[in-house]
Amino acid sequence: MNLSFAQATENDAGEIALLRNAAAHALTHRHGEGSWSWKATERSVLRDLSRPRFSRTIIARDGRKIVATLCLQTKKPWAIDIAYFTPVKKALYLINMAVDPARQRQGLGRLLIKEAESLAKQWPVNAVRLDAWDGPAGAGDFYSKCGFREVGRVIYRKAPLIYLELVI
Repeated sequence: MNLSFAQATENDAGEIALLRNAAAHALTHRHGEGSWSWKATERSVLRDLSRPRFSRTIIARDGRKIVATLCLQTKKPWAIDIAYFTPVKKALYLINMAVDPARQRQGLGRLLIKEAESLAKQWPVNAVRLDAWDGPAGAGDFYSKCGFREVGRVIYRKAPLIYLELVI
């Protein structure tokens, strides 16, 4: 494996959208239709990339192919209620994590989380926060194994969520 990490550029947008869609399709195939069954577009990826002061998309490449991605942003996602989290001066929110379904369970996700943690320390922020689906399609256990701590469970628009944080 020839893995490297980088901040995504506009040239990566199409490949990132394809990766996110492949991951969503795999979850839908395993667990049926749900909140995870959304479709990413190149335009939505470009929107994240167009705000470098507030949002950074990280990619992991194996050779030339993008095999994992996530986005860190300073803006709180709509489904997160900050009352559940540790009060900190500044936090980042992890969104849109995806690993190539053919490459899952090989440690890529953990390595990407470590890269995100390193980037967060450079930003600088005091915590990384996220929400994950609470159920078989959710990744709450994965994030816990990566050092995130569960801080709450909620229902948002009929979707059960787990809130997790990593205080830095």
